[in-house]
Formats: sequence, structure tokens, C-alpha cells
Amino acid sequence: MFKRLKAIKEKFSFNLVLTVKWALLTSTFIFILFMIFAFITYQTSTGLMVKQEKDNLKDSLSQLIGRLEQSEVDLTIRNTTFFLKNSPRNSSGDLTAETIEANLIQLNSFLSDLSQPNLSVSVFNSDKKQVFETRTTGLAYQGGDKKKISEEQFGDKTGYLATQPVYSAKTNELVGYVQLFYDLTSVYSIRSRLLSTMVLLVSVGMVVSLVLGFLLSSYFLRPLKKITDTIAIIKSEPQSDVRLPALQTKDEFSDLTEVFNDMMDRMQKFIIQQQQFVEDVSHELRTPVAIIEGHLKLLTRWGKDDPEILEESLEASLQEITRMKSLVQEMLDLSRVEQVEFQHKNDVSQAQEVTHQTFNNFKILYEDFTFILDDDLPHELKVGIYRNHFEQLLIIILDNAVKYSQDRKEIHMSVSSNQAELEIAIQDYGEGISEEEVGQIFNRFYRVDKARSRHKGGNGLGLSIAKELVESYGGRIYVESAIGVGTIFRIFLPIKKEPTGQM
Repeated sequence: MFKRLKAIKEKFSFNLVLTVKWALLTSTFIFILFMIFAFITYQTSTGLMVKQEKDNLKDSLSQLIGRLEQSEVDLTIRNTTFFLKNSPRNSSGDLTAETIEANLIQLNSFLSDLSQPNLSVSVFNSDKKQVFETRTTGLAYQGGDKKKISEEQFGDKTGYLATQPVYSAKTNELVGYVQLFYDLTSVYSIRSRLLSTMVLLVSVGMVVSLVLGFLLSSYFLRPLKKITDTIAIIKSEPQSDVRLPALQTKDEFSDLTEVFNDMMDRMQKFIIQQQQFVEDVSHELRTPVAIIEGHLKLLTRWGKDDPEILEESLEASLQEITRMKSLVQEMLDLSRVEQVEFQHKNDVSQAQEVTHQTFNNFKILYEDFTFILDDDLPHELKVGIYRNHFEQLLIIILDNAVKYSQDRKEIHMSVSSNQAELEIAIQDYGEGISEEEVGQIFNRFYRVDKARSRHKGGNGLGLSIAKELVESYGGRIYVESAIGVGTIFRIFLPIKKEPTGQM
């Protein structure tokens, strides 16, 4: 009991580890894919946000320069305010209703851009002294004599700093400088929240993928668990008839289940055959051994002094020894028949050659019998059976016919075929077999008339060997009989067709 529990525990541990491994592998793969997707999404979205703000900054800088370059003198707070309020396209003063409306729309849009909470605009004169600013930053002019846009950090603020000198469009003289600082704190805050959301989603995805991976692996490995359960049961109970249930999945596990069940059926068949072999041998040998022992005891006590008793005991013992030798040989033949599938699976024999040779041998052996052969084969055929086994099969049936045909000594044998099978019929006109016993004559050690069978030297194994031989090669054997009329044995063996195109 302890060993069985230990085996089940080890089996369950194996399945658990494999399930966990599969779950970890699938979840890791999903996690890596999700991380790549999250990283690309994060980089793309934050990059687009920062790029958008940078483009807006460039646009605002371009509009500021376009307005302030209308000045012909050094920038001051007055002319800066004036030029910021007026569109550079209508600085000529030619105002109409349409241009006034267009200027108002452009002014509102421009002032809206400058009023962004994250944007600080500073205007400096040619001496780099501040003359205008939208928000107090305390920053001096950080640029040079060329346009520059860069990411800078001032104190606890990081953002884009854009600087550019302003040259008069009319005199081409330097009239001042413009400096814009766009605080990216809010953008970075959004990016930080997005990163936190991504981390949270990845974590949740990891947990979900682990759970789903475990559930899926448990589902797909369920047939494997059934196999291990079945093996554990068969290991503890070798004679158990437990088999794997048929799977409808039509996959590798379905094929494995079919192969496993077939393998277990064969193994159990071999085990049963081995046990039956041992039981049959021990049972059949018991009688001749007991007879020999009885005669030896008789001789030991007083029979050796009586020549008649001595001769009778020796003759009986020799007879039983001969029968034991025959029995042992037949049992060996029977055990070898059970290995046909492994040793002679692809062997073939010539149908006409073997049947004619065996038939002629019996004609020579039993001259007092009349043997008739009807050969209806149109040409030589190959049957799927080892030649020695084919001969042995015919000898068993013909020998059986001779033994039980003592009144009318006539044996009729016919050979014919269809497209798939060779049919051999062997008919005698002997004692016949009752309807009740017909179904048992192929059982091991079964004798129709036990007393007469023993007298004729039969052990009751011949027909068992014949049936095993025929079925081992995929054939069939039937018997038809009537008391006082005779018996017909019909044997069907598969025909081996020549490959197409072969001479």
C-alpha cells in the first residue's frame, strides 16, 4: 500500500512539474511579447507627445519672429506689444472689414498659443535686456546669435528652450532676441503615469498568463495524466483490464492512447498465454509422471522379481515417456506460434507447391487411404504464412482426419481462391463431432473422446496449434461436422499480391 501511494505521489509530482513548466514557458513567452508591445507603445506615444510640443514651440517661435521683425528700431516694451497685437501681413494700415476679421482670428489664436500654462515667452533688446515676458521666469537670455532649440533643465523644471535673434525685415539690423521656454513637466508626468500603467498592465498580464497557461497546460496534459494513472494501476495490478478511454481529439495523444491500449492488450495476452502454458504443462505432465511413478514403486516393492510385471511396467513407462516428449514438443510449437507476429510477419509461401507436396507425402505414408485433391487455382499464388508453419498446419488437419477415419478411409482436399484469400477444405468421412463439442475442439487439451484420443496418441493440442497458426497470420479456420457423417475443416489464408509493375 505504501509503495502504491509513493508511486502515485511521484506520478502526480511529475505531472505538476510538467504543468508548471509549460505554464511558465507560455507565460514567459506572452510576457516577453507583451513587454515588447508595451515598450514600443510607450516609446511611440511619449515620443509623439514630446515631438508635438516641440513642433508647437517651433511654430510659436516662428510667429513671434514674424511679428517682431517688422520693427525698424531696437525692441522695447511698447513696440513689442504693438507688433505682437498686429498681424505682419497688414502692417501697412490698409484695413478692411475682411482684414480686420482675419486679424482678430489670428490674434486670438496667437494669444492663445502664448497663454499656454507651460509656455514662457521673453523678449530682449539688442543688449539682451528683457523688455517683455508672459511669465516670470528670472531667466537671462541663454542663446547666441543663431537660432537654437534644445532640451534644458533649470532648477526643478525641464523643458525645451528656444532662442533666436530678431533682425529687422526692412533694415536687416539686429533689434532684439526672443526666448521661449516650454516646461515639459506635465508631459513627463503623463509619461510617468503611462509607464506606471504599462507596468501595472504587464504585471496583471503576467499573472493572467500564468493562470491561463496553467489551466491550458492542465487541460492539454490531461490525457498524459490519464496515461500515468493507468500505468500506476497496471503496475500495482498487472492483470487489471483498465485501459485508456478513447480520445476524440484526433491528435498525438489520441494516437498514443490507441498505441498504448494495443500494447497493453498484447502484453496481457502474452501474460495470460504464459500462465496458461505453465498451467497446461503442469496439468498434462502430472498424469504421465504419476503413471511412471506408480510403476516404479510397483517394481521397487515386488514387481521387479516378476518378469511379466517388469515388462509391462517398462513398456507402460516408455509409452508415457514418449507421450511426454510429444507433449513437450507440441507445447514448444504452441509457444513459438505465439511469437509469429515478431518472427515471420512478412514471410510468404507458394500455395500450390506446399499443398501438393503435403498431399503427396500423406498418400505415401497412408497407402491404405484414398486421397483426392481438387486444385482450382488458375496459377501459383503466394500466401502470407511461413512455409514450415503452412506445412505444419496442413499436417495437423490431415493427421487428425486420418486418425478419425478408420471405417471409411477416404480424405478429400480442395484448394481454391478469391481475390483476397486462399481457401483450403479438408474433408473426412469418419466419426464426426457433435454440435455441442464443435465449439470446443480448438481449446487446448480438449479431446472429443478422451479415452480413444489417448489411445491414438493425441494430446489435444494439435487443433489449438492450427488455430493459433491461422489467426497469427490473419487467417480464419472453421469446422463443419455431423456425427457418423464426417468433418470438414475450412482454412482461409491471406493472399500476398505482387507489387504493380513487378515481373
